[in-house]
Amino acid sequence: MNIDRHIFSELLSWKKSTDRKPLIVRGARQVGKTTLIRKLAQTYKHAVLLNLELKEDLRFFTDYEQIKTMIEALLISRNIASSEKAQTLIFIDEIQESPEAIAMLRYFYELEPELHVIAAGSLLEHALKKVKSFPVGRVNMLYLYPINFAEFLNALHQDVPLAQLNLIPVNDAAHSTLLDLFHRYAIIGGMPEIVSKYAKGQDVADLSKVYESIWETYKEDVVKYAANNSEARVIRHIMSTAHLGIDSRIKFQNFGNSNYRSREVGEAFRNLDDAKVIQLIYPTTQTTLPLLPDLNKAPRLQFLDTGLINYELNIQAEMLSMQDLNSAYKGAIIPHLIAQELLSLNTSKHTKPIFWVREKNQSSAEVDLLVQFQNMVIPIEIKSGKEGKLKSLHQFIDEAPHPYAVRLYAGKFSIEQHQTPKNKPYFLMNLPYYLATKLNAYIEFMVANYSLTEL
Repeated sequence: MNIDRHIFSELLSWKKSTDRKPLIVRGARQVGKTTLIRKLAQTYKHAVLLNLELKEDLRFFTDYEQIKTMIEALLISRNIASSEKAQTLIFIDEIQESPEAIAMLRYFYELEPELHVIAAGSLLEHALKKVKSFPVGRVNMLYLYPINFAEFLNALHQDVPLAQLNLIPVNDAAHSTLLDLFHRYAIIGGMPEIVSKYAKGQDVADLSKVYESIWETYKEDVVKYAANNSEARVIRHIMSTAHLGIDSRIKFQNFGNSNYRSREVGEAFRNLDDAKVIQLIYPTTQTTLPLLPDLNKAPRLQFLDTGLINYELNIQAEMLSMQDLNSAYKGAIIPHLIAQELLSLNTSKHTKPIFWVREKNQSSAEVDLLVQFQNMVIPIEIKSGKEGKLKSLHQFIDEAPHPYAVRLYAGKFSIEQHQTPKNKPYFLMNLPYYLATKLNAYIEFMVANYSLTEL
């Protein structure tokens, strides 16, 4: 199944650009990079598809020192005339296998600007360490993540609910349908192979072998880049236990009931973070810009895909019977998925989510997510509780120089006026979970229509 991805429009814009540079599409394995670019290749007269895991394709980057000679040999091998370069896409897949190919991208830009060149790879951070001269300023980057909710609706051919999702504000009559579909998405996750099989009629129970295969592939991949056997053992331990810790912030020392030291676990987690398989999400203590993560504080874990976590936790069957998934696995699943939804929109720059903490001897507070809008930092709470229980959100609002906050929950859309216990007036936007990818548009709607003069 060819699933439409929102990033495809950016590839078409890149194709039409008069100042086009070679493009690297980055992302973890199995998020759909190759499928996406093969779809773009269909819009060209000629497409040269190279996979650098294959020796016969890799040889073009090892046998030729001059870029023009290499291009000439490549075109001849594909029966493409030099006069048709402008109508030709060269797709270099698995480029992490060749630091030489990564370094050579700059020469495509400088010496062969007519050619359209796209590279894709996973674990690129590890490969870049071996590149003597990375082509800074000579390439562009795009980032691809698992399928988000809007793309999930598209894959299931839920055209009418998708049209309702794009309305601002959303129609109340569509709420039950969208929430039900979002619950299905929350259970199975956004890995393209999983979504494709689910869309073709396979039940969640039938997909266990696919989940297992994907997770085992990640384990094998990441361990390959461990510095030594000791680090490999720590990575394997983390990959086997980390899903149990998504409900709280973590400590490196003795992680997962192990005897591993903080330094060992930290190095292993940074390896996994580079691979985008398990990322470390750090908090900030600030309520104004710039938002700087405090690396001295305990982080949270963000896995590549929530569906994989659900499978590892063996809670998918239990989730099928829940009315509000915010109670799933100690309340951790929906906040994790919301962060995943927001990450999916960061196509031009890899920007991690960030959350807020205030830690004092007598009390502590934590807000699930922060979002920058214009010059404001908007607090986002993810919970099903009543407004009066938003203690941490109130503490943030009391310190923030604006009156806006968001609660993501299972209920319908609304914007309400409230006061903190310290009597600061503010607007609380109640937003259904399924609107996470529309968060910025809804914040813009709130700020445009509700102002301090109304309080």
